[in-house]
Amino acid sequence: MSTFLIYGATGYTGRLCAEHAVARGLRPVLAGRSVDAVRGFAERLGLEWRAFGLETPAAVRDGLAGIEAVLHAAGPFSATSRPIAEACLTTATHYVDITGEIDVIEALAARSGEAEAAGIMLLPGAGFDVVPSDCLAAHVAGRLPGATRLRISIGGFQGISRGTAKTMVEGVACGTRMRRGGRIVEIADTPRASADFGSGPRSAIGLGWGDVATAWYSTRIPDIDVFFQASPSLARAAAMPRPFKRLLATGFSQVLLKRAIERLAAPGPTPEERARSRCLFLAEAWDDSGLRVASRMESPEGYTLTALTAVEIARRAAQGEASPGFQTPATAYGADFILSFEGIERRDL
Repeated sequence: MSTFLIYGATGYTGRLCAEHAVARGLRPVLAGRSVDAVRGFAERLGLEWRAFGLETPAAVRDGLAGIEAVLHAAGPFSATSRPIAEACLTTATHYVDITGEIDVIEALAARSGEAEAAGIMLLPGAGFDVVPSDCLAAHVAGRLPGATRLRISIGGFQGISRGTAKTMVEGVACGTRMRRGGRIVEIADTPRASADFGSGPRSAIGLGWGDVATAWYSTRIPDIDVFFQASPSLARAAAMPRPFKRLLATGFSQVLLKRAIERLAAPGPTPEERARSRCLFLAEAWDDSGLRVASRMESPEGYTLTALTAVEIARRAAQGEASPGFQTPATAYGADFILSFEGIERRDL
């Protein structure tokens, strides 16, 4: 039977993916760096396991032996994506990850030709980053052929895992990234806007989310912005002076911040928190005449949704349902892919 491997299976999101896979009757191979951690978790689920680090290319290639697809869930992906992608290109293994990191997505896109030659798919952003927003972006683009501007707004997202927190602190000194004329640019200021998710306008703050990268490949709309509903903590972070942000980005500060996250932060939202949360999306597109189309969507909580979408994409890839080259969720499986999951509601405005 075709199988896939979950790397980072003992992390917060990796565990959710593994448990969901087993609940679906799937038998992924679990993998990570720690022998004891991976073995204990895999034995509890009755699954095969492997332990290998990412420092030695040969060890990664050996770890992928007999595997059709990898679901990579061990961030920060700025440090972990390349070794696994390199091994996948060598072993002809489909690569799927759950990153929302723009630079990682762009680096994988740049290797599309290599992936096509190897006959494999490189698909980043297979979770909450960026399946729902990517599919919604492709949907509104289909409603307005010739659109030149796209805005994606996201609301309702609350708790984060330690891994997500570590990824976020890496970008603390960055300005806001967006697409202009098809190119990714960065501005020092934090853009402000409003978004109506169905209960009236809400303040929103511009963020360099993964869709700044992926939505271009899914829609070819040249100007793309991503906004998040302005929670109090997000508003405080956006208001930090730029010199202070640069100080937090130094190597010493990064080490301290990540150690504090590991020591003090909760692993991630509790099952109860995830069960009572919903995420909200608004995608708006305009053409040069000023014509606007918009669609809203509501989904399960982000980590819950990640387990659903990432496992399904990895399952499909392992069974050969994968187009060679770089893909986004929408280019690989269509704008309506997200509608195949329970708890998704989409409405055209």
